[in-house]
Amino acid sequence: MSKAMQRVKAWDLPTRLTHGALAVLVLLQYGTAEWHWLSMDWHFRFGYATLALVLFRIAWGFAGSQSSRFADFVRGPARVAAYLRATLAQREARTLGHNPLGGWSVLALLLSLALQAVTGLFSSDDITLFGPLAGRVADDTVALMSALHKANQKLLLALVALHVGAVFAHLWFKRDNLIAPMLHGWKRWPAAVALRFAPVWRALLLLTIAAALVWGVVAWGEAGGATY
Repeated sequence: MSKAMQRVKAWDLPTRLTHGALAVLVLLQYGTAEWHWLSMDWHFRFGYATLALVLFRIAWGFAGSQSSRFADFVRGPARVAAYLRATLAQREARTLGHNPLGGWSVLALLLSLALQAVTGLFSSDDITLFGPLAGRVADDTVALMSALHKANQKLLLALVALHVGAVFAHLWFKRDNLIAPMLHGWKRWPAAVALRFAPVWRALLLLTIAAALVWGVVAWGEAGGATY
């Protein structure tokens, strides 16, 4: 680039912490379910935390900072196609926030995480493990939710692998490091840009509401039926 590069803030702290926490929680949930790192009690708890964070991230996608809002990075097919053409032609196609294709990847991951967490609330192995809402619904519903929970696990892992692969592809082939900005929040950019950032208190309020909602649902479920 001919222009001098500026240090520009791209990501706020709530978005970065949520991103990192969800990555850790996915690993912990897989480890507790498949590798028996800890008891399944912890698998459920990690699932509740995941659901609270996903609910927060969805709310933050509407009420958060500019680069974290869905309106900033979820684009239509034409924009995605234009981005892909520019990338394949090796033209400059960097974006300060999520790129048009990456935006859909983020949305798909959030939806898959939400589905995994919600179906887990109703799931059961018919022996000793029961989600907190399994006792509140019919057996057929529990069976359906359990099947969806298992099937979506494969989809979620595929989306995670695709996401990680895309990040390293950017690093290796485009020399565009997406990892560091998500850690410290800053990017090198050819012009000074001032994005709009939401206050931290708003993030804390939304996270508190999300956590309280999940806690309330779990407590209600456990009060009326079988639990793990």
